[in-house]
Amino acid sequence: MADVKIVEKHSFVIRATHWLNFVLLGLMIWSGILIYWANDIYVPIPDTAARTFKINNRLAEGMAWHFNIMWIFTINGLIYVSYLLFSGKWRDIVPDRGSWKEALDVTLHDLGIRKQKPAKRGILNGAQRIAYTGILICGAGIVLTGIAIYKPVQVGWLTAALGGYEAARLEHFILMILFVLFLLVHVLQVIRAGWNNFRSMVAGYEIDRD
Repeated sequence: MADVKIVEKHSFVIRATHWLNFVLLGLMIWSGILIYWANDIYVPIPDTAARTFKINNRLAEGMAWHFNIMWIFTINGLIYVSYLLFSGKWRDIVPDRGSWKEALDVTLHDLGIRKQKPAKRGILNGAQRIAYTGILICGAGIVLTGIAIYKPVQVGWLTAALGGYEAARLEHFILMILFVLFLLVHVLQVIRAGWNNFRSMVAGYEIDRD
C-alpha cells in the first residue's frame, strides 16, 4: 500500500492574495475593455460585438470601476510581494540557475515530446518560477503604465520615462494581453494538474502518495 502524507504547500497569505487577485484581475480586465471600446485603436471592436456583450457607451462606468479597483489591486500586490520578501518565500518563486533547463524539460514533457516527468526540486518547477516572476514584473509594469495614462500631467516624469502618453497606453495594452494569456494558461495547467494541486491553493496542502 502506498504511503500517504499531507504536505504543506501554500500559506494563508499566499492563498488569500492569490484568490483576491484572481477576482480583481477579472474586474480590471472587464472594466478595461469598457474603457478601451471608446478608443479601440489597436484591435477594433465591431459594433455588433460591442452590443452583444453590452460594452458600448459605458466609458464612465468602466473608468469608475477601473480606477477604484486599481488601488485594491496594487495594495494586494504589495502585500503579496512584501510577504514573499520578509518570509523568504521569494526563494520559491525567483528562478535559479537550474530553472531554465528545467523549464525546457517541463515544456517538452507537457507537449508530449519527452516521456519522462522532470524531477521536482521544490514547490514550483522551473517553468512556473519563470512564469510567476515574469507576471510579477508585468504587474508592476501595468500599475506604472496605468498611473502614467491616468495622471499624465501630475506624473509627467513617469509618462515621459515610459515614452509619452501614447507609448504608455500601448505598453499598458500589451501588458494586459500578457496577463490574459497567463491567466488562460494558468487555468488550463491547473485543470491539467488535477484536484490535488487545486486543493493546495484552497486548503494549503497536498496529499502525497508515494
